Amino acid sequence: MAPSILLQRLGAALLVAAAAGCAQAPAPAPPAARQPIPGGPVAAGVRGPAPAGLYQALGEKEGIAQLMDDLVERAVKDPRIGPIFQESFKQTKPQALKDSLTAQICLLAGGPCEYDGVDMQSAHMHMKIDKSHFNALVELLQDAMDARRIPFTQQNRLLALLAPMHRDIITVR
Repeated sequence: MAPSILLQRLGAALLVAAAAGCAQAPAPAPPAARQPIPGGPVAAGVRGPAPAGLYQALGEKEGIAQLMDDLVERAVKDPRIGPIFQESFKQTKPQALKDSLTAQICLLAGGPCEYDGVDMQSAHMHMKIDKSHFNALVELLQDAMDARRIPFTQQNRLLALLAPMHRDIITVR
């Protein structure tokens, strides 16, 4: 996907998130003062109710698991962000990451899953992730959703839930 189209979709997702009140989270504490927040909706990034029908549009838990498998496989192979994933796999097994992402997206989308991972800032604080890495992952997620024929409107709803997390995931400004 062309960078300008990607930025337009991210911008649209941020606007949807802001309109829904998702982008109103307070600024996080400095990394040195933070303790990882283990599990639950707050750690997963839930900031309000999920859009109606999103969980079903993503294929429920099974569809989300397949989507996250596809996303991680694409990310590992991508020259822009593959090295970051390879480095993280020294600490975390690929299947554990896929399972954690599945639970997180399931919960964000309004499904009955439980997320037991840490909050996004704690999970990414030691990684050197910049805006281009974040945008590359969003692009790969869009490609994975396109491959699963998830409707564009539902893709944007998911992106709107994920967009506010950029503040906690991007560690290189």
